[in-house]
Amino acid sequence: MTIVAWDGKTLAADRMGDAGGLKRTTTKIRRFDGGLFGSSGAASRGAEIFAWIESGADPARVPAFQLVPDDYQSVMVVRNDGTVWLYGCSAYPFQMEDPFHAIGSGRDFAMAAMWLGKTAVQAVHVASQFCSGCGMGIDALEL
Repeated sequence: MTIVAWDGKTLAADRMGDAGGLKRTTTKIRRFDGGLFGSSGAASRGAEIFAWIESGADPARVPAFQLVPDDYQSVMVVRNDGTVWLYGCSAYPFQMEDPFHAIGSGRDFAMAAMWLGKTAVQAVHVASQFCSGCGMGIDALEL
């Protein structure tokens, strides 16, 4: 339940969180010394993995949930040099080489929108219209 989109210039995300079926407003993207951070999944886990990345992402200190298949936090880091790195079920990220990317339940809608020339903010808006797990506003950060 999320949409985080990168268009090569802007990282954008919806603001909808869920607490046992109750919609909540939350921030899913952040700026840090290394670049921009966005996560899809539990907000508390997003905060924990953000702190881990911000402190240097030592593989020996990765949050335990990040190593569990089907239970990890999907994370996108856009480094200050513009490269995009995804964390999946590992302490080690992999680089994305496409000009735009998205994570979360609304990612397919956002990817299609950006492929059609929309910005990351516009892509998050599109995803929020069609994906029931996205909405409640948009945050955006430029690199």
